[in-house]
Amino acid sequence: MNTKYIDLIDQSFYFPQEEFNLKGNTLTFHDIDLMKLVEQYGGPLKFTYLPKISENINRAKQWFANAIEKNQYQGNYNYCYCTKSSHFNHVLNEVLKNDVHIETSSAFDIDIVEKLKAKGKITNDTYVICNGFKREQYVQNIARLINEGHNNCIPIIDNYEELELLSESIDGKYQIGIRIASEEEPKFEFYTSRLGIGYKNIVPFYNRQVKDNEQVELKMLHFFINTGIRDTAYYWNELLKCLKAYIRLKKECPSLDSLNIGGGFPIKNSLAFEYDYQYMIDEIINQINIACAEAKVPVPNIFTEFGSFTVGESGGAIYEVLYQKQQNDREKWNMINSSFITTLPDTWAINKRFVMLAVNRWNEEYERVLLGGLTCDSDDYYNSEQHMNAIYLPKYKKDKPLYIGFFNTGAYQETIGGFGGLQHCLIPQPKHILIDKNEDGELVTTLFSEQQKSEDLLKILGYNNS
Repeated sequence: MNTKYIDLIDQSFYFPQEEFNLKGNTLTFHDIDLMKLVEQYGGPLKFTYLPKISENINRAKQWFANAIEKNQYQGNYNYCYCTKSSHFNHVLNEVLKNDVHIETSSAFDIDIVEKLKAKGKITNDTYVICNGFKREQYVQNIARLINEGHNNCIPIIDNYEELELLSESIDGKYQIGIRIASEEEPKFEFYTSRLGIGYKNIVPFYNRQVKDNEQVELKMLHFFINTGIRDTAYYWNELLKCLKAYIRLKKECPSLDSLNIGGGFPIKNSLAFEYDYQYMIDEIINQINIACAEAKVPVPNIFTEFGSFTVGESGGAIYEVLYQKQQNDREKWNMINSSFITTLPDTWAINKRFVMLAVNRWNEEYERVLLGGLTCDSDDYYNSEQHMNAIYLPKYKKDKPLYIGFFNTGAYQETIGGFGGLQHCLIPQPKHILIDKNEDGELVTTLFSEQQKSEDLLKILGYNNS
């Protein structure tokens, strides 16, 4: 009878997988011995495996290169990283090793760009695509960047007032994009995105505010879908509407030469995850080719903005099961030594699921459990996996510590969770480890941040101030 945890995983999925394997009785992730990591640094901990960032960037660039060649596409491709997914210096350093560009969302992003320029990580040839609703500080920072010679900084116009605000602060000519206010998915609470300018209003806006403005050159149309790039009728319908808008605008505006298909690729959230990235890119390029050929307009250069896809699969978190509470005949609660609300806030806020696996004791019997965090909040739990309506883990034994890992958590969790700040119920933020490879291909680990201490939180709260 197959009663061991390894049997459950083996009969439920194809295992091992590209990034997951076993070393004896314990799990490895990209050849990282996770139990050794725990033994060296203790738990709970979070980690970032930096080489995965470059790997995903170059996979996407190759997929687009394949599609461009296959479809004899005449435009260029530019990969942009959305800094909002993870602003950390170690992430941007890894991203910028790969000849890519940057998409920003707010005023302080520009300060980061300037720091990176000072270090030689970004040059004036790097596109800086400035998205988001722009108020005074953001406008001033964009203007400063352009006025200092960064002509490839392209603010994306989100509302009717931004163009005037930018023109008042920018010296000389500059390029812009216009964001389309796409229609939301039918099941969404709202009909139209709050961001951008409506399809029907884009050409009138161009004719009214841009066409005769000698200071401004329209270069880009920006198309963003909140659900990401997925093979659904909704996505293809919105892309078709976007292409119609691009063609109408291109016929009015010769300088328009770029289409930004924002909205990222999905990342692996289960061992059963399947997604044909190459097919989707082939089809997008093919659709653009067909639409432009029929309208007799040149195809645009393509920009993408990948945030989660770039950095998400580089991250992970490891917790120890501290105790098991048998609350009734059916519910066994495994209590972890941290909090889901604070360390993986998307599991609480939007019911997001990550790849979750036991780190050790794979050759032992399993049981069905629920996972609870340390806070006194009833919502601090994780109760099911993406692929099944339950969680199964090796049986809890008080004298045999059990560690569990959550994987592909590298996007948004630190910024949403308030890295370095106050945490719910003052549960301390875990230590964070960076994992890289040296010139010989050997794994190298570095402690990026220690677990928060009482004095860190007391200082924020004002108790340790003189």
